[in-house]
Amino acid sequence: MLNYKRYRRFPAFRYPERTWMDKEITEAPIWCSVDLRDGNQALVDPMSVEEKIEFFQMLVKLGFKEIEVGFPAASQIEYDFLRQLIERKMIPDDVTVQVLVQCRAEQLERTFDCLAGLKQAIVHIYNSTSVLQRDVVFHKSKEEIIDIALTGTQLVKKYAAGFPGHIRLEYSPESFTGTEMDYAAEICNAVLDAWECGEGREVIINLPSTVEMNTPNVYADQIEYMSKHLKYREHVILSVHPHNDRGEGVASTELALLAGADRVEGTLFGNGERTGNVDILTLAYNMFSQGVDPKLALEDVNSIKEVYERCTKMTIPPRQPYAGALVFTAFSGSHQDAINKGVQAMHERQSTIWEVPYLPIDPADIGRKYEPIVRINSQSGKGGVAFVMDAQFGYKLPKGMQREFADYIQALSEQEGEVSPQEIYDIFQAEYVETKEPIHFKNIRTTDTENGDDTYTTMAHVTYLNHGSMKTFDGVGNGPIDAVISGLAEELKINIKVLDYQEHALGTGSNVKAVSYIHLLDVNTGKTSYGVGLSSNITRSSIRGLFSAVNRMFFPEEAEAAGKKRVEQKKAGQNPRDLFGNS
Repeated sequence: MLNYKRYRRFPAFRYPERTWMDKEITEAPIWCSVDLRDGNQALVDPMSVEEKIEFFQMLVKLGFKEIEVGFPAASQIEYDFLRQLIERKMIPDDVTVQVLVQCRAEQLERTFDCLAGLKQAIVHIYNSTSVLQRDVVFHKSKEEIIDIALTGTQLVKKYAAGFPGHIRLEYSPESFTGTEMDYAAEICNAVLDAWECGEGREVIINLPSTVEMNTPNVYADQIEYMSKHLKYREHVILSVHPHNDRGEGVASTELALLAGADRVEGTLFGNGERTGNVDILTLAYNMFSQGVDPKLALEDVNSIKEVYERCTKMTIPPRQPYAGALVFTAFSGSHQDAINKGVQAMHERQSTIWEVPYLPIDPADIGRKYEPIVRINSQSGKGGVAFVMDAQFGYKLPKGMQREFADYIQALSEQEGEVSPQEIYDIFQAEYVETKEPIHFKNIRTTDTENGDDTYTTMAHVTYLNHGSMKTFDGVGNGPIDAVISGLAEELKINIKVLDYQEHALGTGSNVKAVSYIHLLDVNTGKTSYGVGLSSNITRSSIRGLFSAVNRMFFPEEAEAAGKKRVEQKKAGQNPRDLFGNS
């Protein structure tokens, strides 16, 4: 049994004056990527200088205007990396790099040496302020902790005075969430006073949840309290730097934005110490899904993922929001059916607003258009199979046929697991479109005779193969299909009736074909069957569909054997249709 008594609830900050609950996120914050510092230091194999340069260039391309590039005073490779960016003139004028440094003279001196040549930079100082760290790590009083922050501020002020570019100060009371709120406000305001915060001397006050210690609403209360108790608020950029120890980093950040935060520090895909930093991509895509411009160029998540995985040697989990391989994939039959109907409804209504069940955004909007939304396994249903046939191959199966065909695919998936779209297509072709045994339609010649009352009688002369032998028959009806049915019924001594006929174009331009679906009834037995025909000529397409249905209904064993042979040829020895019974 878990020894839960070793732990105690962290006391919640009580702030009944809160107002954030009734607000909504209506615009993107200032984004600051800390991938190259906080994210990089959390890697088993930190990035090389060239890998960091490639990652930096990607961040610039994505639209980040503030990028924390490292801790140059603490690591030679981070010092060299920043020097490379500066000397190779790789930092655009509208991008500000940020460097982290402790409140120590020798580190600040080396940091400013590294910044030489920049027009602008953010110098980020920090010291821990929490009750626990003051007690067990530093053994210092509140006043002594404030002195550390003020010493660092004065040193930055000193070096900034001699720096030819513009320096903006960022101060973080590290372990903010474990700090008394009145004390956190006191130390931050002391820093603001020391820096002489004001017009042209704006300060970033960064409030990290260095370790998540409570629920997101408590963090939001803390942020709103600080927003209302900081001096010079109009000249303060209130920033948050959430971690994800409780798995609530995204929620904490979103509530912090409601509570007054102006800026977010985070990483792509949430990489960082322990369980990671807040995932900026998830935050940005969440805004996008609500009609808010995230102010980042995130149209191709696959390319972001590729650079990230290669440079960090990390792997994106398959259920990672938006980027994971399976996040836009439905296996459940009911989900697939709802997705299929939602997409159809959008097309029918010509809606410009995305509203599809189970899909909060259109995967195509973030570069996922070539990945299957619906994947078929034993849990799938008719809606999923129909969606694959429509979305990937253009076949819009009639509702009754969806269930009939899905039964074949489910039988296969129960034996072999997931069935690929290509396998589904191959089985469809073999089972319906290419079902030409034992009777195989070859040609038709029709003649129309006017009846005098604006109606016509069609006479059809059909050539076909029956078990390999060329034969012909004639039929008469009120159109080509009716004429062929009457002639075929007489020729084969069967009694058949068309229950439903549907057709649509397949493809576009000069390559367009007509696909026809025939739902046929054996009047004597009540048995029904579907057939599918495909041709650039609509009449030939419908007659092929009729012959397909007759083969499947009256000659199931021969049709089955011929279909199996075709599948074997296409699938190099695999026999998925061995699972199928007679159709």
